[in-house]
Amino acid sequence: MTAMTSSTGARPVTRTLWYLLLALLLGAGGYAIILRMIGGLSTTNLTSTMPWGAWVAFYIYFVGLSAGAFLLSSLIYVFGMTRFEKVGRMALLAALVSMIVALAFIGLDLGRMDRALTPMIRFNWRSPLAWEVRFYLVYIALLAVELWFAVRADLIRRSATSKLAKFLAFGSKIADEAKDHHWLQILGTIGIPIAIFGVHGGTGTIFAVVKTRGLWSGPLAPIVFIVSALVSGTALLTLFYVIRQKARRMEVDGDMVSELGKLLAGFLVVDLGLTFYEFLVPTLSLNPHEAEVIHIMTSGPYAWSFWFLQLAIGMVAPAMILLTRLRRSWVMTAIAAGMVVVGIVGVRFNIVVPPLIQPLLPGLPAGQYFPTWIEWLSSGGVIAMGLLLFSIAAEILPLDWLDQNGGTKHDHAA
Repeated sequence: MTAMTSSTGARPVTRTLWYLLLALLLGAGGYAIILRMIGGLSTTNLTSTMPWGAWVAFYIYFVGLSAGAFLLSSLIYVFGMTRFEKVGRMALLAALVSMIVALAFIGLDLGRMDRALTPMIRFNWRSPLAWEVRFYLVYIALLAVELWFAVRADLIRRSATSKLAKFLAFGSKIADEAKDHHWLQILGTIGIPIAIFGVHGGTGTIFAVVKTRGLWSGPLAPIVFIVSALVSGTALLTLFYVIRQKARRMEVDGDMVSELGKLLAGFLVVDLGLTFYEFLVPTLSLNPHEAEVIHIMTSGPYAWSFWFLQLAIGMVAPAMILLTRLRRSWVMTAIAAGMVVVGIVGVRFNIVVPPLIQPLLPGLPAGQYFPTWIEWLSSGGVIAMGLLLFSIAAEILPLDWLDQNGGTKHDHAA
């Protein structure tokens, strides 16, 4: 265990404070979750008018983070972009943990949590959600196996001095990196259509088939979800890499961070273009149902979320940083990535809440929603659980792209 954790290099005090903070958030979140389980959805501001809220917004947020992180790992292991290899293993771990967190959020949202396995037992082939659940399980299994192949060689090397590494190697004794990389290519190739069409594209389909809600219905929704996933996943990995390096007092690869910034800038430009068309087409179509949703988003009670959180913080400001010379500074790139990670929360909130505010029939009362303290605390607890899982796994698993002598590994694609 000592050999495996020594590479983290984090200061003991900082590490202790970090885990103490996570423990406090877990405790508070656990208390809120217990109250939710006892009191049901009456502890929330969810109603028959507003059936979805913060938990569903966080669910699609973390599904997007997972799909985006995985697709970034595919650029490395499938398409040979080895200049990003330093974040390859971290991308797979982040994708796996984000998916676990996403399912925890959707579990909280279930009115009858004891019926969580019903979609697996009773399959309706016409239900996008029934297909989605199965895609999630296959996707999680694929991520776990791919992560194992990514770290297997280093686990074998460390098995002589670490019982935990020996256990995690599952009996493997020969470190064959070429063979492992071949399996990473195969699994990544299989995972790409699952992530695009089954995981995040499928999540977008759940919204797109609901014709009674403005801005949900339409073939553009799954595409918007996929591009947004690429934006959030790339931003998350950039931010995680910089924070992890600084926490361990290790040098940040400024060139790689700059390249990640270029990638993120490209995804942001496409995302901004899709956002423009998301609003242009409904406006020109003069559809009153969708026009009212646009009005709610841009000038209603949630306008702050759209203008400030989604556009300013999540899109425009980071794009201005990443499309200028400011990107040459890894600090500014990390700041831009952090802004995107925060701003995407607003994107998910605006996808879920404003379309539900508008009544389905004229004369019915409009919906009103803001999360209760139980929803906030429980959400914080679930996020803390994900950060704890990631932190522990990052200490246990060899996530670094360095060999035993501290040098960079050979280029697998060569």
